Parts: sequence; C-alpha cells; structure tokens
Amino acid sequence: MANKADNVTSGKPAVAGAIYRAPLGTTVPTDATTVLDAKYKPLGYISEDGLTNSNSPSSTDIKAWGGDIVLTLQTDKPDTFKFKLIEALNADVIKTIYGEDNVTVTNDSGSTGKVKAIAVKANSKEMTDSVYVVEMVLRKGILKRLVIPCGKITALEDINYKDNDVTGYGVTVTATPDADGNTHYEYLSM
Repeated sequence: MANKADNVTSGKPAVAGAIYRAPLGTTVPTDATTVLDAKYKPLGYISEDGLTNSNSPSSTDIKAWGGDIVLTLQTDKPDTFKFKLIEALNADVIKTIYGEDNVTVTNDSGSTGKVKAIAVKANSKEMTDSVYVVEMVLRKGILKRLVIPCGKITALEDINYKDNDVTGYGVTVTATPDADGNTHYEYLSM
C-alpha cells in the first residue's frame, strides 16, 4: 500500500521556463510532455510568488418567505491565473504586456542577431486573446502542464521602478471557454 503522503506535492517551474504564450489558434498540447510548437514564446522567470489559479464558483441563494434557503444558483465561475513576469527586458514579455502591434524590436545586424532596441507604444487598444501554457515539475519529477486555450490579460498591477525591488509585470489572465466549454486543461506525466 502506497504512503498517502506520496500524493502531497508542490510546484516548481520547469527548467526551461514556466509560462509560454502563443497566438490564439495555435495548436494546444494535449499531454504533459509533447514539445511545444515554435510559436510558443517563453516568458522567462516569474516572481517567487509563483502562479495562483482562482477557479471558484460564485452563487446566489434564493430564499423562501421566512428566510429558508431553498435554492442556490451558480452565477459565474471565473477561471483566472495571477503571476508576475520579472524579465522586464525580454521582448516577448513586453509584447505580452503592451500588445504585439505596440512593440517594435530592432535586432543587431551582426551575426548575433541580439535585440538592440525595443520601442513601446502604450495605449488603450484592447488586449488580444492568446494561448498560455504553464509547465512545472512536481515532487518526484512528475511533470504538470496547464493549458489555457483562450486567455486574455484582464488586469495589470502597478509597475514599480525601485532600486530595492525587481521591475516586473503582475498580471491576471482570465481564461474563457474553448469550443468544448472548457477554460483550462491540466495534464500530468507520472
């Protein structure tokens, strides 16, 4: 009989990065191990606070005359993911925050092709939906992959520029239902 404590785990980011983003419509993985399409761009390090997924239903109680609760209706069930991207010099992070069309990247014309300059336009254009994938390693090397087939940044925390803290982008990604009515998928490879 297996020890019940063997089912207790924690999540650490995968070595190559934890969160990836791709354009909406990119083929989504359906397991924890298939190599991601090249369209998925790594968003680098996230803060030590990790990732928080809120997926709790809200409800309204219907009361009868006299105060008895006779029915509870689920009113909504938002599925949100909060994390802080801390690679503020990563062009793919900046495109995630400000939108692809609002970021111009100039690469070095030499053989390295490194990013030479980034120009950002901040405006009120609506954020676009994207596919997000989160990869982590659980206890005993178990791989876990969260797949958000349609997610949009719906909140951005204040951006602080301080000499005693990392500059980063705290975001909330809200997942919306795919064609099958699912907001996200979770895959484990034991």
